[in-house]
Amino acid sequence: SYDQALKFKPDDHLAWNNRAVALSKLGRNEAAIESYDKAVKIKSDDHLAWYNRGNLLSYLGCCEAAIDSFNQALKFKPDFHLAFNNRGIVLWALERKEAAIDSFNQALKFKPDDHLAWNNRGNALSSLGRNEEAIDSYNQALKIKPDLQQAWYNRGNALGKLGRNEEAIDSYNQALKIKPNYHKAWDKRESALGKLGRNKAAFDSYDQALKIKPDDYETWDNRGNYLSDLGDLEAALYSYDKALKIKPDDHEAWNNRGNALSDLGRNEEAINSYDKALKIKPDYHLAWNNCGNALSKLGRNEAAIKSYDQALKIKPNFHQAWYNKACFYALQGNVDLALDNLQQAITLNPEEYREMAKTDSDFDTIRSDQRFQALININSGIGNRESGIGNRE
Repeated sequence: SYDQALKFKPDDHLAWNNRAVALSKLGRNEAAIESYDKAVKIKSDDHLAWYNRGNLLSYLGCCEAAIDSFNQALKFKPDFHLAFNNRGIVLWALERKEAAIDSFNQALKFKPDDHLAWNNRGNALSSLGRNEEAIDSYNQALKIKPDLQQAWYNRGNALGKLGRNEEAIDSYNQALKIKPNYHKAWDKRESALGKLGRNKAAFDSYDQALKIKPDDYETWDNRGNYLSDLGDLEAALYSYDKALKIKPDDHEAWNNRGNALSDLGRNEEAINSYDKALKIKPDYHLAWNNCGNALSKLGRNEAAIKSYDQALKIKPNFHQAWYNKACFYALQGNVDLALDNLQQAITLNPEEYREMAKTDSDFDTIRSDQRFQALININSGIGNRESGIGNRE
């Protein structure tokens, strides 16, 4: 055993490193870190021990310490592409995305055929909204390793963000060809099909994802959103309830459940759902806004305004809440406050809210006001009081 070897040769840095690897496989992580520390104390330029130490610290969520370890590994082996790649992953987890891309670029400088680094670089670029560049990275990964299902999946996500849904579906299909039980790919494939109006195929994809992983609360929640969009509110509630049975602290599912209940006219129950969401996440501006809508429908006017104000306190540029306040004040006959709030909504999102206000019946009582007419002097559209759905991409 390593302990026996170290008894006879306590300065064997390789034995300390290998002992740490064995300990980490047994879940004895603190002892493993101590062994890595022994290894690098004996041989400070042992890049493998520093690298392994960084990986374990990353696994334990000690991100800054992990980066320090990777930096030490790179100090002694500047062309160590694996350390650059794994350092990039930790930087990305810390939201230091530009630094992560730099790290992935360094990995690829020393090993241009590192398919994982290309994939990870694509993820970092996509999270910055640089989806065309991300797709190029995923293409490079797939050129090197065509059966890398996560690159096909991530490529599909980037294409979906660009609205290229047919191509996204093709990418998800490729991922599923390689890994038929890839439930996340089934889920995202459904979303892309739904956007193209291919509803039965979309619904089948959700069910396939849940057949593979029936305890995936996110898929149940997304299935609920899909059914809600189709107007099948009772079925949507069933999906949200399934999500919440699996994960009772899913604030998005509580919010979306509230929206479905409110659309069914069950506003007291809706408020209870929003309250659950806000108990879990007090700064969830969507739930404050939606709770305001439900309170308004019940005529609890003061409480409704307080809810909208809470949403705006958390997110001052949340145009939906400004618009909903405008609707509320218009229905109350408070012309000045209705116009003030509508002005805020239009300032933040002029095209949408000018169009909505043009035909929204909530404004019928103030429609003849010249100030109102001045605010909506663009062609008409349609719209109603807005609820915020917590969608997962």
